[in-house]
Amino acid sequence: MKFFKLFAAALLAFVAGSFLTAVIWFAVIMGIVLSFGTDTTVPQESVLEINLAEDITDAPQNDPLELFDVESMSIKGSVSLYNTLCAIEAAAFDDNIKGIYLHTNGAGTLSAAAVEELRQAIDEFRQESGKFVVAYNDSYSQTGYWLASVADEVYLQPQGAMSWQGLALNVTFYKGLMDKLDLKAEIFRPTACRYKSAVEPYFRTDMSDENRAQMQELASSMWGTITQDISAARGISVSDLNTLADNLSVMLPEDALEHRFVDALMYEDQVEELLAAKGVKRGYDGKLNKITLGDYCKVTAPVKFSSNKVAIIYADGDIIDGSGITNSVCGDDLAEKLRQARMDDHIKAVVLRVNSPGGSALASDVIWREAKLLREQKPLVVSMGAYAASGGYYISVPADRIVADRVTITGSIGVFGMALDARKFFNNKLGITFDNVTTNTSSDAGSMVRPITEAEKRAVMRGVDKVYDTFTKIVAEDRNLPLEKVLDIAGGRVWTGSDAVATGLADMNGGLKTAIGVATTIAGLGDDFAIVELTDLPEGFAAFVAALNAKAGIDMKQTLRDDMSAELLRQYTSLQRLSDRRGIQTYYPYAIEIQ
Repeated sequence: MKFFKLFAAALLAFVAGSFLTAVIWFAVIMGIVLSFGTDTTVPQESVLEINLAEDITDAPQNDPLELFDVESMSIKGSVSLYNTLCAIEAAAFDDNIKGIYLHTNGAGTLSAAAVEELRQAIDEFRQESGKFVVAYNDSYSQTGYWLASVADEVYLQPQGAMSWQGLALNVTFYKGLMDKLDLKAEIFRPTACRYKSAVEPYFRTDMSDENRAQMQELASSMWGTITQDISAARGISVSDLNTLADNLSVMLPEDALEHRFVDALMYEDQVEELLAAKGVKRGYDGKLNKITLGDYCKVTAPVKFSSNKVAIIYADGDIIDGSGITNSVCGDDLAEKLRQARMDDHIKAVVLRVNSPGGSALASDVIWREAKLLREQKPLVVSMGAYAASGGYYISVPADRIVADRVTITGSIGVFGMALDARKFFNNKLGITFDNVTTNTSSDAGSMVRPITEAEKRAVMRGVDKVYDTFTKIVAEDRNLPLEKVLDIAGGRVWTGSDAVATGLADMNGGLKTAIGVATTIAGLGDDFAIVELTDLPEGFAAFVAALNAKAGIDMKQTLRDDMSAELLRQYTSLQRLSDRRGIQTYYPYAIEIQ
């Protein structure tokens, strides 16, 4: 009898749990469906509000489990950079839009390169339309202010704050941790690749002289771009901007007003009164007619019909071998996408948007080959985003033209390999030992539980040297540069987009829209073309199902995100990527963020 009572209780709990789970999933699915089905219109005499709480991503995002907000049961705001640029262009000619309100509160995803392109688009909006651009924030980060400075008028909350202190590029080193854990990294790097610093954190405790020199040049170049833009917009000399940063003279709202960073100190309701005075209408509820960037993108998605297609293909993320639905660039998948574009007679030109620090040398070569074949048949233009470094540069070189943002991180023409000896860690820290039998001297090569032999070191170095030799030669051939010059600017050294043009690694500075213009010009299309975005991501409900299959079980990344600070999560992700890497790498590991 007792058994049946326990069984009945367990059965009831199972049924109740299953019902509750079904209800939750139904709510999630309905939230997604409703989010996709929102009917958005543009009110007359409204203002386009650009708020950095909305994620502006380099490539289209279509993973509902990443974008779904459980609290609101809806899709979180996320728009692609291309759609953002198109929306701002459309707003210039939209009679319903009186101007742009840059309300930069929020911490959405926005790279330095995206800020540059967004800022340029807003500047063009001002010049072409004659409409106003007003910026307001409770407090300005340096990134937020760089963007806001393009506005006609910049306002700050009277009790807010400013960040103006210059750039610092920080590198985290793990050598001390590895020593404590009895872990030893064996590094394989060509002698010429003295700037290839990807492996330094695992065998050094500080920057090498070469790495320090290139990081300093990166910081100086990026800071130069930011200060020059702000100087031109606000009428403050670059020299004064640097003096103010050195002395931390712009921290309080009063400082920002005194030094002409802002035009006035206002509360948000006062700024809204100012917008109303500029012609923005209030609705029946008394609120200003605002439309968010995400909503405006929905109603201004570019629709143009032409038999001439210009395809945008995205290489967004680390480059890895094989295929699959991931947040990385899968070598086989991207190669197939390039192949499809090559075989499609309606596609007259291709823009490859590269936002990648590189990764697998093998996958990079697979992609490079297809890019090379595509260029032989139709124009190929590369648009570089935040990164097009190492493997990201490898896949870019076949292009007819390379267009880079001024703050793009590119180059890093270098290669490395690394082996991890974890035997003492297992033995001394965990009490685990290993034993085996082999048929040949190096049958167990690649094992982390014994030191690598001299013969194995020589074999790995042969592969590393071969990849570097191949890398430099294809750069020389595809970029039409003397090999001696390539070897001089290679060595694993990274450059900003501004410097890349000077060295010959890129052809011009500009963003995605510039690259599209170059591609249509080379193809001789005039205005008779339509843009198509080729992605590997499933759409709609299929994307939801695919995401469920890919993320069944506990989402460890989300769990860690909840428990870790952003900085710790970045460090964890860096170590995780290191442990996942196999084979020879063309990779630039540093994530550069402008605060």
